[in-house]
Amino acid sequence: NLSNSSQDALKRIEWLVGHDVTYVFGDVCDTNRLSDTLAKYSIGAVIHFAGLKAVDQSVKQPIDYYVNNVQGTISLLQAMNHQRVKRLVFSSSATVYGLPEYLPFDELHPLNAVSPYGRSKVFVENILSDLVKSDPDWSVVSLRYFNPVGAHGSGTIGENPKGAPSNLMPYIAQVAAGLRDFLNVYGNDYHTHDGTGVRDYIHVVDLADSHVAALTYVDQTVGFEAINIGTGSGYSVLEVISAFERASSVTIPVRIGPRRPGDVAEFYASPEKAEKTLGWKAKRNIHQMCSSAWNFQVKTMGVDP
Repeated sequence: NLSNSSQDALKRIEWLVGHDVTYVFGDVCDTNRLSDTLAKYSIGAVIHFAGLKAVDQSVKQPIDYYVNNVQGTISLLQAMNHQRVKRLVFSSSATVYGLPEYLPFDELHPLNAVSPYGRSKVFVENILSDLVKSDPDWSVVSLRYFNPVGAHGSGTIGENPKGAPSNLMPYIAQVAAGLRDFLNVYGNDYHTHDGTGVRDYIHVVDLADSHVAALTYVDQTVGFEAINIGTGSGYSVLEVISAFERASSVTIPVRIGPRRPGDVAEFYASPEKAEKTLGWKAKRNIHQMCSSAWNFQVKTMGVDP
């Protein structure tokens, strides 16, 4: 529905693939439109990305998040049921885990989401699990992303949020490009090796590859699986800043501020199930993440490096 994107991205995709792509303007809550689209294009499987995803925004606008993320998924499932399309890859999130009871997070960790965004993903996963139990013809994989960053190697498509970025990497890129004056680092007194928070960052192209693997999996099996998509290791905020400075040859001005409520010292995945179940494993490192993000900022966002 272009609520957080633009048709420019479609043009870039067409350039990348070398042909026109089919695009239907609509909303995930419009069940009839979804059903008609599934039928018109003979869709055999669905990847469900149509979620709002900013934690801070979800605290301020919880109803919007529950309508779009939960009601929207129910709408999609109703349309899929109507058209007998029963293969689904769902875009979930590691925020379902909440505060860590142990690390690394594996898929058996309790789900204790602490924000409306995270809870919306938990609710949807429960719905999907219940659906599969009720109808054994369904095959659903819920991919729990950790921290996707970076851009396509061509520099043609990447992260370009509307308004102020809510994630670290695009904010760093905008500071490096001179669009923002400095980067706020929230807390440098955590019990980590340099005092800043550690997160599991994954290259967005590795993330895309995981969806290809998940589509193959749902085509060959039935049931419900929740699977972490991460690297299994973490980088601190200062390490990400340093890597981006090396990739861009730009110094990133930083201001150290207080911790944000709810932030934790470390947050990273156990990726073993993804490798065992999907045959997928992350391949790209932090330098490739930062250099691809900067390449996108320079080539597509009109920055003079």
